[in-house]
Amino acid sequence: MATLVIRHHCNDPRLPSVLAGAGWAAAAGYTGVDDAPVLGSPSRPPDPAPGDLALVVVDHTTSPVEADALTAAVLDLGRRLPVLLVGPTVDVLPGLADAAAVTPGAWAPRHEIRLRPDPGVDPRRREDLLVTDRLLIAEKVSDGVEVLVTANIGFRDYPVVTWNSAAGLGAVLLGGDPALWRQREVLRLVRQVGLAAAGHADADDIRVAMVGYGAIGHEHALAVDAVPGLSLAAVSDLNPARLDLARSVAADVATYTDSDALIADASVDLVVVSTPPSSHADWALRALQAGKHVVLEKPMALTSAECDQVVGMAADLDRLVVVYQNRRFDPDYLVMRRLVSEGAIGELFHFESFVGGYGHPCNYWHSDAAVSGGAIFDWGSHFLDQVLDLMPGEISHVSATNHKRRWHDVTNADHSRVTLHYSDGREAEFIHSDLAAATKPKWLALGTSGAIRGDWRHEKVVARTAIGTLAEDVLAEADSPAAMSLHHADGSVTALAVPHAPEHAFHRELADHLLRDLPMTVQAAHSRRVVALMEAAEASAVAGSAPVRPA
Repeated sequence: MATLVIRHHCNDPRLPSVLAGAGWAAAAGYTGVDDAPVLGSPSRPPDPAPGDLALVVVDHTTSPVEADALTAAVLDLGRRLPVLLVGPTVDVLPGLADAAAVTPGAWAPRHEIRLRPDPGVDPRRREDLLVTDRLLIAEKVSDGVEVLVTANIGFRDYPVVTWNSAAGLGAVLLGGDPALWRQREVLRLVRQVGLAAAGHADADDIRVAMVGYGAIGHEHALAVDAVPGLSLAAVSDLNPARLDLARSVAADVATYTDSDALIADASVDLVVVSTPPSSHADWALRALQAGKHVVLEKPMALTSAECDQVVGMAADLDRLVVVYQNRRFDPDYLVMRRLVSEGAIGELFHFESFVGGYGHPCNYWHSDAAVSGGAIFDWGSHFLDQVLDLMPGEISHVSATNHKRRWHDVTNADHSRVTLHYSDGREAEFIHSDLAAATKPKWLALGTSGAIRGDWRHEKVVARTAIGTLAEDVLAEADSPAAMSLHHADGSVTALAVPHAPEHAFHRELADHLLRDLPMTVQAAHSRRVVALMEAAEASAVAGSAPVRPA
């Protein structure tokens, strides 16, 4: 679904970049207009494709002549594709308010608003949507105009999104604050309204299958079951107990012991590959060849060449391939990312991340370097992805060290250090250790005007045994969000609240992308770059910490 964003005399310069960054971009062949007398002038936009949608954002005009010309152009556009009039548009262009058959009144104060979509617009939605914005109160909505979304204010329902099919125009009576459009749920809802207005039913659920059903496979299954738009169709595993566990999530799920047979299942749309890392590329290529979209566990593969092969095939076949970088959505990391993006510490120029402790590594494939890629690959797939998300830019070289000093019954290194050297002089370091009797902070971010620390927490779950005595379950440090603090240049420190993690955020984005063409936070190119860095780090460690430029 392509979207044409048209803004005219928009006073807030943030709005275009916010909309573009959220996936609202000009459709091919259309002309977005900024401060032009007539939309699309001098040539009229071409006929739209099915599902195309236009958003019009106008917050003031300079003359009645300009207002009339703009109104005429929008009405012309509405004869050929659905047009949603956003925010103050109907307030400043009375002609469009008349065409939308909505009489605007006063603006309500900025506050939290509970949006309630009509079930016919979004039958998959299971809960109201909370947003913080100003609502333009509609004094009247004419008969025959559909009210697609409402909000209850002062115990009275007010229209939030309306649709007048006779004019091909809808009104979205929100959007006074560009921050609203950063919310994926708002974008999804508006897309749904556009589809409903155009008479397009939402696509059927994406039928998901899983190759391998270990602990992470069960996590995927629970998320698929919970997210509207996804359904669990099939699972393959050699262990009958794991297949039984999958049936506890979805009783009618098809089960296989032959993963090739699962991939050949014509009813499957998407395959989640949650096998050990050394087999990721092979299973991804098989699934892509069978015409499936693919979600891979981290890391994408063990070499950048394998990643390029997978990404190239996905592009050739017009299929999605993406890696489950779930740590992008950890609540403590989201606090870190927000503060850095808001400039709370100035320019981030030095970043350190650490995970580990003192103890024997696990005895599963995670500790077998031939299967996992090694210690750098195992945890680096998470932490280096976060580093690159926080600190984008060209990396001139990587240096790394691997120590093998105590745990000789496994093949992973006991202690690993990776340093990223950026072309502009910035640096980032990642350490994973099973020899750290004393630990470092999870994160230390140094900026030109402050710093952020994330300190590991030592938490216990306290309960009673069956006979009433004390039972304590000590959590691994990595299972708790870090205690976050903002350190100011004057020496003061602010403890930061860490909100609850967004529930099933990756899988919600996955459904939104495949069903509604919304962008995903995680992209294959990001995960490929992580693999290239880890590959370079391993090469540097073998060469005695020599600098290696990532592929």
